[in-house]
Amino acid sequence: MKYILFDLDGTLTDPKEGITKAVQYALKKHGIEVESRDELEKFIGPSLKYSFMEFYNFSEEQALQAVEDYREYFKPIGLYENEVYPGIVALLEELHSRDMKLFIATSKPTVFASQIAAHFNIDKYFTEIVGSQLDGTRVEKDEVIGYILAKYNLTQKDHIIMVGDRKFDILGAKKHGLQAIGVSYGYSEDNELEEAGACCIADTVEQLATYLLGD
Repeated sequence: MKYILFDLDGTLTDPKEGITKAVQYALKKHGIEVESRDELEKFIGPSLKYSFMEFYNFSEEQALQAVEDYREYFKPIGLYENEVYPGIVALLEELHSRDMKLFIATSKPTVFASQIAAHFNIDKYFTEIVGSQLDGTRVEKDEVIGYILAKYNLTQKDHIIMVGDRKFDILGAKKHGLQAIGVSYGYSEDNELEEAGACCIADTVEQLATYLLGD
């Protein structure tokens, strides 16, 4: 592979604390108390608007307001309640040293994804960090992937692979005719990655390295 597109949350970093606290904060503003943040892990991966509508039956208007409420907590605090998975920095270093072109392809707003990558000093490994827009556009994973493919004129699809922990990553890649590696150490549900059609599943960062480096 020459070009590798990485999801961020649940693939490169473990964002559970920050995301679930921000969701908890937003739900409370809408009169919903959630005691266990484990219940909110399902918010890691898909777009926030989709999640509020899907999991709490919010109307589109309510969901958009909930996203704004979420950002009240996430922007100053939750952004940094996050950690890079052990082994990821070494993997990025090795891939970069082999002249592979790396991208972050996330549904998280680009501005937040860029701040997180810079905070952990991994931004230097990526050609570009691409996410959604704050106005709610380019939020679906296939749109993010499509933007990268078009901008960099990436047409040799057998030279490109997506890596992610949720079905949205796999399905988004398949929509563009790309293969995708699923990582089960993130936040996928049982059999989610297999059913979405991942070409292979990495249970650990070490296994992911084996797939990507071919060593």
